[in-house]
Amino acid sequence: MATVEDYLNGKVLLIDKPLEWTSFQAVNKIRWHIKKKFGLKKIKVGHAGTLDPLATGLLIICVGKETKNISTYQGQIKEYTGTFTLGATTPSYDLETEIDQTFPTDHITEDLLHESTQNFIGEIDQKPPIFSAIKKDGKRLYELARKGQTTEIKSRKIHISEFEITKIALPKTDFRVVCSKGTYIRSLAHDYGHVLNSGAHLSVLRRTRIGDFKVEDADTIEEFIQKLEME
Repeated sequence: MATVEDYLNGKVLLIDKPLEWTSFQAVNKIRWHIKKKFGLKKIKVGHAGTLDPLATGLLIICVGKETKNISTYQGQIKEYTGTFTLGATTPSYDLETEIDQTFPTDHITEDLLHESTQNFIGEIDQKPPIFSAIKKDGKRLYELARKGQTTEIKSRKIHISEFEITKIALPKTDFRVVCSKGTYIRSLAHDYGHVLNSGAHLSVLRRTRIGDFKVEDADTIEEFIQKLEME
């Protein structure tokens, strides 16, 4: 049975973030229930790595003194699975925005799909999407993007140790990626489409692992609340 001291002294919670929730919303929900359960006026709660609203999967949430270690968790390798939709791009590189261009896919073979993943193995330069939370001149890039403004985005070094296509049902392909901190899977989808001489955008994304932490060991928010109430 966890006590209020356990939470204050530091706990790591593994949460399976639901679709359409922001990571901030998940943290707020959990903080509210912990405060309510133990009658606290405040307690530190933070997540170790944002998941987009359109992504599901593992969110590490640190409570109490464990929030001091957030950067350590953020720096660990991450594994994702999901789906690329080929033959079309969107400004956000995912389903947040509508399709803006379409491309031929008749030339895409299974061999080409598998071979093209090799272009992304190792240390590569990746340009983050304009629809991202990165700040430039004090403003987040997505704020500029939603106003229709453009700006030069610098590429950054990332590392991809594994990238495989796990299922092919054109125009959709399922994938698995193991990568470093700072990798944008949306950008990977966009760049993968270019290498295929077509286009692509991210249509499904799930984070399955952070370091040694796995999503199968995580609770849904509802499951966490139920366990908390029973403590």
